[in-house]
Amino acid sequence: MSSFKTIICLLFVGLLAGCGFRPLYGETSQFDVIQEFSEIQVAPIKDRIGQQLKNEIELLLHSRGKAVKPRYRLSAELNESKSSLAVKKSAIATRANLRLVSRFRLRGVATGAAIDEWTNQITVSYNILDSEFATLMAEKDARKRAVQELAQEARVTLGAVLSAEEKRVR
Repeated sequence: MSSFKTIICLLFVGLLAGCGFRPLYGETSQFDVIQEFSEIQVAPIKDRIGQQLKNEIELLLHSRGKAVKPRYRLSAELNESKSSLAVKKSAIATRANLRLVSRFRLRGVATGAAIDEWTNQITVSYNILDSEFATLMAEKDARKRAVQELAQEARVTLGAVLSAEEKRVR
């Protein structure tokens, strides 16, 4: 039984190597994703939540704080919606969903040519409490969690897009 598992594992590793799989953040990679991230300028995003998303993306992309010699420009549009979920018999909502949908566009700074465009969405829940202040804080925390998740997803997508772009240019 043990040799069967070993053979399956070796076959899986062989298939992965054959399909061109390579780690995005690996040290043996010729593509330096961290360097590419530092060359992305993040455009301002409308509204307060947009500012929070911009700041979170910049925090994830730029280890030195700002884009160094930007080659790319990332712009985004952000839409927010709320909906009540759990409703008591007295018709009072006790749970709500906050949904954020972001549409990202990556362009080259020099040419202005579109490199890629994608949409990410996240839905987070929070409690609606008797205290208006507590509900407001729960909603604020949900919004913060959603923005952090969107920024993480944007970073992963950017890494994949820039890796594919680098392969295409070669």
